[in-house]
Amino acid sequence: MYLTFLLYILYIIISISIHEFAHAFSADRLGDPTARAAGRLTLNPFAHIDPLGTVILPLSLLLLSGGAFAYGWGKPTPFDPYNLKNPRRDAGIISIAGPLSNLLLAIIISLAIRFLPYVYAVFLTPLVLTNIGLAIFNLVPIGPLDGQKIIFALLPRDLAYEFQTIMNRFGTLILIFMIFPFFGGEAPIVSIITPPIQFLARLLLP
Repeated sequence: MYLTFLLYILYIIISISIHEFAHAFSADRLGDPTARAAGRLTLNPFAHIDPLGTVILPLSLLLLSGGAFAYGWGKPTPFDPYNLKNPRRDAGIISIAGPLSNLLLAIIISLAIRFLPYVYAVFLTPLVLTNIGLAIFNLVPIGPLDGQKIIFALLPRDLAYEFQTIMNRFGTLILIFMIFPFFGGEAPIVSIITPPIQFLARLLLP
């Protein structure tokens, strides 16, 4: 069991590193060198690990759930909207690049599984599930998650800024409430993200 937990933590670190690199790469391509200057335009996990969000929280959730689920985040990738031609739109592009990178990796690994011996499939299937879970979790439009910035980019301007104001004030508190099982049951966010995760898992995995 502990080997499984360690494997999931390794996969979470890999997946989050790719996720944050995708943010940095997109920002750099859109004209903002902030992430590059901060040393974040790299796949080196040590540049992206947030001790709480990348290690402590996922490991705690794995232990509490008996290995059923975990989620987390990396060190936020910095970008300066003033360096972007269209700050609201480009911030949305930068934000969605992270979840898309995880979905792309999940697709690639799921295709590889079909051509590999069964033993490799056993070890790689959790990597697919980790990336699906990370993508869906980050698309939730609350708090500091990517989904919040994506919604900000898509909403009409006035409504977008009202939404942003609410999220700036209460987003982190809402996220904390959503991710922790305060009343002894499963965390509220689990019921939100489980259906799309299961759908994609059935779609991608043999």
